[in-house]
Amino acid sequence: MRHGSEVGAQQIPALRLLRRGLAASPELRKGAALTLALALVAGGGRVVTPVLVQQTIDRHITGGDARLSGMLALAAAGVVLILLAAWAARTTNQRLATASERALCGLRVRAFNHIHALSMAHHTEEQRGTLVSRVTSDVETLGQFFRWGGLAWILNIALMLAALIAMVIYDWRLALVALVTVLPLVAVLRVMQRRVVVAWDLVRTRVGESLAAISESIQGAAVIRAYGVQDQAQRRVMRSVDGRRTAEIRAGTIGAFFFPSGELFGVVTTAAVLLVGMAIGPEGGLTVGTLVAFAFLVTIFLEPVAEFTEILDMTQQAVAGWKKVLDVLDTPVEVEDPSPGLALPARALDIELDRVSFAYHGGPPVLTEVSVTIPAGTRVALVGTTGSGKTTLAKLLIRLADPTGGVIRVAGTDLRQVSLASLRSALVMVPQDGFLFDTSVAGNVRMGRPEADDREVRAAFEALGLGAWVDALPRGVHTRVGERGDYLSVGERQLVALARGYLADPGCLILDEATSAVDPATEVALRNAIQRLTEGRTAITIAHRLATAEHADLILVLERGRLVQRGTHAQLLADADGAYARLHGSWMASLAAGSETAAAW
Repeated sequence: MRHGSEVGAQQIPALRLLRRGLAASPELRKGAALTLALALVAGGGRVVTPVLVQQTIDRHITGGDARLSGMLALAAAGVVLILLAAWAARTTNQRLATASERALCGLRVRAFNHIHALSMAHHTEEQRGTLVSRVTSDVETLGQFFRWGGLAWILNIALMLAALIAMVIYDWRLALVALVTVLPLVAVLRVMQRRVVVAWDLVRTRVGESLAAISESIQGAAVIRAYGVQDQAQRRVMRSVDGRRTAEIRAGTIGAFFFPSGELFGVVTTAAVLLVGMAIGPEGGLTVGTLVAFAFLVTIFLEPVAEFTEILDMTQQAVAGWKKVLDVLDTPVEVEDPSPGLALPARALDIELDRVSFAYHGGPPVLTEVSVTIPAGTRVALVGTTGSGKTTLAKLLIRLADPTGGVIRVAGTDLRQVSLASLRSALVMVPQDGFLFDTSVAGNVRMGRPEADDREVRAAFEALGLGAWVDALPRGVHTRVGERGDYLSVGERQLVALARGYLADPGCLILDEATSAVDPATEVALRNAIQRLTEGRTAITIAHRLATAEHADLILVLERGRLVQRGTHAQLLADADGAYARLHGSWMASLAAGSETAAAW
């Protein structure tokens, strides 16, 4: 889903992109025919004045009939028609504004939902700031276009069409002169448009990169300050911002060539029409009123042409942003919700991995033909060195991605046939970082079961032996946790995450152990809570410390993506040359070294 191609926009014809965009935004299509008809009526209102001028001159000035009543009748008819056109223009504007805002809202929601539906492989490849840019900055670019540019396109095209029809009715010869004179402008705009498309596509790419760099530097502010690398972080952000500046200047420079071209061709066309009209004269059947009206009509016809140069520049920005958003929507969803999907039973679940393999897009294998059967209610410890595939295997179990080979069966059912709603309630993962949202403790715990009330949230903490801890918080379960849970310590965030997992009441619980960065008292609270949480459930723990593995019913040892050993703690230690024995020996040595260091202090 990379959007780094700087020439991607020129590879997609405008009409094809428009069809894709309209398909992704059905709100724009609803009532479009009526809106266009009203726009045509609004455009026709501008033609009323030249027609009235022509009738007044030819009938009541040069025609000899200078009666005031006739002129008043024409004026009254003109007022009625202009009021009708004004109403049509207002209604068109209102309908377009409503449709565009609905379309933007729908596009944001669809893009957001689609990003969340993408597998972890896509999220691993794509920068988070770039994805945020797709939903915010790029959609906002479309919003700016819809609020003015899209309306201008429709109204100006309707105006030009109405003026052209009037010109052809008055004198087809002068209408032909106007068209022939304007035709070279079309060729000029076409050449410039291709360059602007590429330039604005690069701008949207640079916007995503700059947002990603800024977002990452803000999120990592504590690390940046702790290591004193503010200069390096600033240079990285400045490079991305400078890249965006350069791209914006280039696009603006190319677009600047548009603006004078429309006015230049407008002057030339008006002069050509007047010269030819005077040459034809009354001998050719051209009256004074018709020539004057024609001069007005040419001005009306060319007025949008001059404006189109500015509109086209804004349109290219919108096209580039639209393409980026559509690229996200066109990214295939690898983890699809089956319809109809099967439901998992509400009990401890047995799990079977049958020759499961996985690799990120274009990357080396992370897991290779892992096969194991886990009986219901078993406490499993996943152990292995860093990068052995433990976390990836856990994410496959909750279907954040599908295996690239093999099958995962839960309660005898292929995981890909289980509805995502049933899967999310039956298998729950408590991640290592204990991510919390910027709301209350209760609000975060309720993520496990949204319909739960405060009493049930409080009961979850009590069941895990954490009632005293939550009561000690400033406002109990209503205490705000801050962004990413920053108001709480690492261990406290993990306690909230465990309560969230308990409230979900899953048949299988997957724990990414995170007790190494907490104080001893919190570690005891965590272990007691985990003990209670896993009772009566299938529990799979990613064990970073082998003390957890010692008490597991089954230990699975991963090494370079392969399952190399399985068994209990005693069974695996009996194989002195096995991977588990080596890991255990290294762990015991690190504990001994830590004890010696503590004694020295």
